[in-house]
Amino acid sequence: MKKESGLKMFFRTTYQTGSPIPYILSIQIILFVLLHIADLLVDLGVISFPLYDWMLTNLTLPNTFSEFILRPWTLVTYPFVYDGLFRIVFDCLWLYWMGTTFLNFLNKRQLLTVFFVSFFLSGLSFLALSQVEFLAKGPYSSLFSNSMGLASLVASIMVLVPNLEIRLFLFGTVRFRTIAIVFFSLEILFYLFANRAAAATFPIAILWGAIFMYQLQAGNDLSKWFVFQRKKKLRVVHPVKKVPTYRSYKGDLPNQEVIDEILDKISQNGYESLSSREKEILFRISREEQE
Repeated sequence: MKKESGLKMFFRTTYQTGSPIPYILSIQIILFVLLHIADLLVDLGVISFPLYDWMLTNLTLPNTFSEFILRPWTLVTYPFVYDGLFRIVFDCLWLYWMGTTFLNFLNKRQLLTVFFVSFFLSGLSFLALSQVEFLAKGPYSSLFSNSMGLASLVASIMVLVPNLEIRLFLFGTVRFRTIAIVFFSLEILFYLFANRAAAATFPIAILWGAIFMYQLQAGNDLSKWFVFQRKKKLRVVHPVKKVPTYRSYKGDLPNQEVIDEILDKISQNGYESLSSREKEILFRISREEQE
């Protein structure tokens, strides 16, 4: 049997898992590399055109409506733009961690809804808040990076499993609620010095993530707004007596009675209050949703 090459194994284990996270991370990293290749070409004198500055201008979200009208695509591109190595490494690690945690409980459609709707809401809010003179001042006049999407993801997980315990190196066991509060505080503090309009926008991203999860717990899956189904042909269905028991199945998790009971239990008493059987059910269904 021919041994699988390391590169093939990497692509298989990374991009064939059904998770959208590796694709998002890849776009961010590739764009970051291209930006700095452009910067290097300018510094070495290979090209005289300020390609790096031109790319940043045309990919980041401006703070005025007049500029945004000329570059409306920036509402889509700004979350993938990074200009600093530390920032992209930090955000990529957080996205992988938070995204994986989210998918342990819910499905990828819900993750993408929380993540990308956050960019849309945050982008429009940033444009509106930037019209306030006090907020428009700061070292950065444009909005970029996926921090707003991360804020929504963290907020949604905090609402779902606030007492989820995570072991951290040097800190021991820490509840997720504490981790989320520290993350929010650091991000807002950073934006207060770098971009005031972004700092004012950040709570809106947090609010969106919390609202999504509260609605989900109430049985209203907002991610269904983006599901378009074909009309099915009528067919004869023979009634079958249902047996109320735990079993593995595919479907929309929030609308299943068993999953609702488990999520309610997590919300009230935390993830650790689940029995081993309930944890297994939640894990198996989350895996099925990613297939």
